Amino acid sequence: MTDKETSKKPARKKAAPKSGAKKPAVKKRAAKAKGASKGLPGIGRRIWSISWKLGLILFVGVLSYGIYLDQVIARKFEGQKWHLPAQVFSRSMALYPGAAVSHSQLIAELKLLGYRKVANPRQVGEFSASKTRVDLWRRPFLHPQGTQAEQRVMVTFDQQGVSSVARNTDNRQLAVFHLEPVLLDRIITGDGEDRLFVPATKMPQSIIDSLILVEDRSFYEHHGVNPFAIIRAALVNISAGRTVQGGSTLTQQLAKNFFLSSERSLVRKIREALMAIIIDFRYEKDEILEAYLNEVYMGQDKARGVHGMGLASQFYFGRPIAELTLPQQAFLVAVIKGPSYYNPWRYPERAASRRDLVLRLLMEDGKLNVQQYTAAVESPLGLRSADKPVHQKLPAFFAVVQHELNRRFGDSLLKQSGIKVYTTLDPMAQEAAEKAVKKTMARLGKNDKTLQVGMVVTDKYSAGIAAMVGDKVPSYKGYNRAVEIRRPIGSLIKPFVYATALNQPAKYTLATPLKDQPITLNNGQGKTWSPKNVDKKFRGEVPLLTAFKRSINVPTVNLGMEMGVSSVATTLDKSGWRDKISEYPSMLLGAVNGSPLMVAQVYQTIADNGRYRRLSSVTAVLDMENNPLPVARVEQGQALNPSATYLVQYAMTQVVKSGTASRLGKAFPYVTLAGKTGTSNDSRDSWFAGFDERNVAAIWVGRDDNGKTGLYGSSGAMAVYQDFLGTRPPISLRRPLISGVVNGHFDKTTGVAKEAGCENSIALPALEASYHPARNCGEPLSWWQKLTGG
Repeated sequence: MTDKETSKKPARKKAAPKSGAKKPAVKKRAAKAKGASKGLPGIGRRIWSISWKLGLILFVGVLSYGIYLDQVIARKFEGQKWHLPAQVFSRSMALYPGAAVSHSQLIAELKLLGYRKVANPRQVGEFSASKTRVDLWRRPFLHPQGTQAEQRVMVTFDQQGVSSVARNTDNRQLAVFHLEPVLLDRIITGDGEDRLFVPATKMPQSIIDSLILVEDRSFYEHHGVNPFAIIRAALVNISAGRTVQGGSTLTQQLAKNFFLSSERSLVRKIREALMAIIIDFRYEKDEILEAYLNEVYMGQDKARGVHGMGLASQFYFGRPIAELTLPQQAFLVAVIKGPSYYNPWRYPERAASRRDLVLRLLMEDGKLNVQQYTAAVESPLGLRSADKPVHQKLPAFFAVVQHELNRRFGDSLLKQSGIKVYTTLDPMAQEAAEKAVKKTMARLGKNDKTLQVGMVVTDKYSAGIAAMVGDKVPSYKGYNRAVEIRRPIGSLIKPFVYATALNQPAKYTLATPLKDQPITLNNGQGKTWSPKNVDKKFRGEVPLLTAFKRSINVPTVNLGMEMGVSSVATTLDKSGWRDKISEYPSMLLGAVNGSPLMVAQVYQTIADNGRYRRLSSVTAVLDMENNPLPVARVEQGQALNPSATYLVQYAMTQVVKSGTASRLGKAFPYVTLAGKTGTSNDSRDSWFAGFDERNVAAIWVGRDDNGKTGLYGSSGAMAVYQDFLGTRPPISLRRPLISGVVNGHFDKTTGVAKEAGCENSIALPALEASYHPARNCGEPLSWWQKLTGG
């Protein structure tokens, strides 16, 4: 066979593997490769299926969470954004012709309200003054009787007080003109946050401009979150190695302040961003800005957080935000970055530097020119005095206010948001009372540190409580001696004994002789009582007026027993004494327990010509919408005969002029004052009650353990009143004759009515109906007088 043939032979076939034999490895690998190529599309489909399902779940979750956040935000924004603390205001000073307000007192009130004294008022919140006039431009404010617009007036004074009030624009005389009340305090009942809401429309534009420049320049362009600001802040912080810049928008800051904590975490930042987007989507930019301006944290006032620009203006500068200067407005924006770090009282240079930065940004943005910028940075911060309290510490008065609110409106009133309570407190009277208490008690306490005091001052015209002090430390919150004590009032009861008698003019006049002779009485408990005079002497007889002004005991008891103890008790009860009166003879010398508030109530009736009006501390309450809450009228009525009360008032002026309170008269020789001293047994309680044309005051000085003080009414309680008038100069009582009263003349010895000019006679007011003077001075008529009838 040739080689050619051999090459053409078919190749020999390999034998097929037997059953059960192993396949070659090459085939196994090929099979695996083939199977893998077939499985790739299945895994991808599985991954895709899982991914879109997870994405859907995540989308639904985010959507659901967004809906939840949307509801949370809507409840806050469309409901009550804040619980606004109840605002408590003082009385609103009323100026009208004849008002008992002096020139100096009006100026002091204006300064307290934060008015600026200038040469010529050019805007609200300013005033100028001469010796007899005050030209003032009043702020607009909310009065219980309605909104009062800004107004410029000229107030003129004479020796009696206000003589006229006229508008500057047309010189029209005004019947009455009110100043805005002083905001005494805000009652915090919730989270300790304090704020004073100011609508965005009343916020100075320069504050808004500064805020946007400093905190969020793209506020009106972004949609709640600014990614570029976040990236820029991140790069700056990475470069600095610490946090030096934030990327949050105003909307994010609002979301954090409103709904979130200050925790630094990624979860909180994501939630903050989501809420900011929702807020921006749902609400107008101006509404977001208004919320921010009233929510932003601005500082700490002891336990209270100061929130919002409106309250910050009062906290830092003591005046409304509309009256701040441009540098002051810039400071409010500056302090947002760190209220503690830029505390202007602790770090004034640091605070001024931050303020100047804000002013520079305003200049660079064209909001200020160079001259305005230079003047602004050179101006001082203009802070309120650090020792001037933001909140009045009036524990005694506020306790009475809360009690009256509970009684008249229910105990849930102060829990409502935005309540405005208008009270009767006179800030100037309160300041004078506190100064008098501190000064006098420091002097008296040198010999007895256990001495305490309670004092109530009322407004004679309104029957409102003008001032109250319940402790020798007026700011002490605790036992309120002005209201809670019950101590014997001593001789303070005597005016009511004499008022009862003088209401019987046929029997008693100011000149009627009274017995000053020993007397022994049964006290109703099987024991006898023999009253004594302080000097242990008996005079036989003394004129009624002398017995009154010298506070002689025995003639007073004899007079009271002639009329009946029950009659005197009735007079006291009609005058407003609301506690039970034990009708024993010792009651005639003051064995009746009372408080300064109770004494002030009955002496207010005497000062008001016998008209009883229940003393009050609250004049009106407005709800959040500024609608007045309905309230029952204050109890009032004519309790005592005005003519007889006029005689009692006259007798009280003689107490000051030449009686037991003559030291007070010498201190104010050209002022007519009325007063009465009182001392309980063993000089345990020192009392004084008195009044000028404007205020009635009742004061107690004693010891809580009822120990002896060694003080009389004139040396203890009256000293407090004298110091009170030293700070708050009195206005002389106006005492024109009233209907039913005439100027009479009486024999000094017998008390018989005589004609003017008769020998041994004295001029005294008398009731016209019973004044019948003896003709010819009581001498027999001559034949010619009988013939001519004269």
